[in-house]
Amino acid sequence: MSEVVRARGLDDADADARLAAIVDSSFDAIIGKDLNSVITNWNAAAERLFGYSAEEAIGRSVLMLIPERLHGEEDDIIARIRRGESVPPFETIRRRKDGRDIFVSLTISPIRSRAGQIIGASKIARDISEARASQRRIKLLLREVNHRVKNQFAVILSMIRETAKHTKDPKEFERSIRERITALASSHDLLVTSDWSGGSLHELLHQQLQPFGQDGQITLHGPEMTLRPAAVQALGMAFHELATNSAKYGAFGHHGAVSISWSLSGEPVEPIFQLDWEETAGSIVETAPAGHKARGFGSVVLLRVAPQTLNGSARYERSGGVLRWSLSAPAASVTGEDGNDTTESADLS
Repeated sequence: MSEVVRARGLDDADADARLAAIVDSSFDAIIGKDLNSVITNWNAAAERLFGYSAEEAIGRSVLMLIPERLHGEEDDIIARIRRGESVPPFETIRRRKDGRDIFVSLTISPIRSRAGQIIGASKIARDISEARASQRRIKLLLREVNHRVKNQFAVILSMIRETAKHTKDPKEFERSIRERITALASSHDLLVTSDWSGGSLHELLHQQLQPFGQDGQITLHGPEMTLRPAAVQALGMAFHELATNSAKYGAFGHHGAVSISWSLSGEPVEPIFQLDWEETAGSIVETAPAGHKARGFGSVVLLRVAPQTLNGSARYERSGGVLRWSLSAPAASVTGEDGNDTTESADLS
């Protein structure tokens, strides 16, 4: 360094002052220590990172920054410094004055006297806690995406299997599958826009019903409500089946009206979510011949998939010109923003 200093016309005092200014203004914590691990230098960034002032830190062992289980790291570092080796950058954990552990990236190099003798080490520490937290969030997200994709595949495969059971015409099968997968994708889009934290019940109804009914045919009654991810998917499927049935045989296809209402009721400690779909038309046409015992795919969704997914129960009734579908479930299974929702949809088969 002395060669560079003289080339620039700086004496030793000026060089030391400039170096001190650079160290003190660094955004990284820079710490000096002797070969006994005693702190000799402590810049402002070290104070911000670890919480100790220079007066509190200088003269104390650097072990005060190292969790006891990691004290062996310091022994290895000092041994390498004594041999004149630089320590490659590595990530580890250090402890703040307030007792909180933080992730840091460390770079450590020997300090030599003017005579070339090793007298200590300089350590540059950078806080990487936020970066590590981001990495953890990414890993969790990837696992969650994997879980969601597998769940979607299972739903689609069940959808194909069940639709095939009740549809003999290939063209009708293709149309039904395409529409059901499109409805499922629409619910998925609603979740994606909220980072899978949930979805608005109003928005879900709008998405699923928009292709079927006119605005004048649909009436919604209920408070703004955020559904859990599993509820978005289960109710999205149910609304699609109800709307498809209505377009073929009920209110949407016969100039009738659909009223959908929902509420939270019951005891404050364990409220109940109640949803009622009611449609009226001149006549509600039966979807199967009289005496036909087989359940269609829509019935499976409405009477088993949706209520089982939400830990509730459902009823489906047709009488004259009125069709009703009612769903009751614990509010905790239906509402609330929860990005870690892991509820599985009930098997469609």
